[in-house]
Amino acid sequence: MQRLLYISTARKPLTQDEIDEILRTSRRNNAAVAVTGLLVVGGRRFMQALEGPTEAVERVYQRICADPRHFAVVMLAREPIERRRFDDWAMGYRAGADPSGTALPDVVRSLTATIDDPTLRAYFTSFADLHAAS
Repeated sequence: MQRLLYISTARKPLTQDEIDEILRTSRRNNAAVAVTGLLVVGGRRFMQALEGPTEAVERVYQRICADPRHFAVVMLAREPIERRRFDDWAMGYRAGADPSGTALPDVVRSLTATIDDPTLRAYFTSFADLHAAS
């Protein structure tokens, strides 16, 4: 198994309906190939972790790279893993504040609090801090 972490930029601002459709499709496709992960959106920027069987993660990532809705896809990390950090999530997702008004950095810190890998946790919390105002 492996974990792959990347960032990208949407070519144009996406509506919530467009993001919801991306999530529906991703969750269905990822579940079919046993890929789990977390997607965080800050403005037009995306950060996503994908975990699962190496070949499946690579196929999902290549599909993402070929998606014309975004550009500047940059892989931040790729590593073999023994266990998943997002095993219960077909694709966890957070953008902006949650319905209670909690800011993105606080939501992401809560979501990643149980991740024992400090580097992985730092990637997400730093991204949320940087893009909270987006």
